[in-house]
Amino acid sequence: MAITLTDKAAQHIQKYLDKRGNGLGLRLGVQTTGCSGMAYKLEYVDVPEDDDQVYESHNIKIFVDPKSLVYIDGTELDFVREGLNEGFKFTNPNEKASCGCGESFTV
Repeated sequence: MAITLTDKAAQHIQKYLDKRGNGLGLRLGVQTTGCSGMAYKLEYVDVPEDDDQVYESHNIKIFVDPKSLVYIDGTELDFVREGLNEGFKFTNPNEKASCGCGESFTV
């Protein structure tokens, strides 16, 4: 499987990479937190880690550490606007449940 981006997510990420003036792509990972156990984390990558898995979608490189990949393999990242709010939306086929506030998930 792979990690993919929608066109809107890729455009949003590219806009911020351009604004930063540097960066190789985006790191997608998970961390233990929240009421359901795990939360997604995103950060820009300037220097890749030796064990990163690298995917490319819409000309954006996505870096994933092996420990996170187990939980997010097959995930599609979208950028959505809902009313006055905007942000990334994760469609993860491994996700079994998420908390009521939407900040964390379990697999």
